Amino acid sequence: MKRVLLSTAFLLALAAGTAAQGTGSATKPSAMDHGAMNGAPTAGQAQNASSKAMMDVNDRMQAAMGEGMTGDADMDFARGMIAHHRGAIDMAKIELEYGKDPELRALAETIIRDQEAEIQQMQAWVDRKGG
Repeated sequence: MKRVLLSTAFLLALAAGTAAQGTGSATKPSAMDHGAMNGAPTAGQAQNASSKAMMDVNDRMQAAMGEGMTGDADMDFARGMIAHHRGAIDMAKIELEYGKDPELRALAETIIRDQEAEIQQMQAWVDRKGG
């Protein structure tokens, strides 16, 4: 599991670096980079911003998932999944902010709706169990 997460983080970092090397950088746009001239983010800058946002969400989610392990499998599962679902919701919100594909945007909206409901269910269980 840790290896998959590290691989994902590496790929996200690689994508962010590749995007930043595109037609221009945030500090020196290329001659054809007209979007940067009027203050609008270029495609490379938008990709870099979305990749950074995804990496930030992933870092917060990973930290939260590992917090306060109790040794009780049920409690650890519920608390870890709450953090995981919050991360998924935050990632879905990034998709809605930056993404263009209608299918993925619709999926992001479904993820937000469904996982908010699951968080409520798990949080109610945690609260009932005194966790």
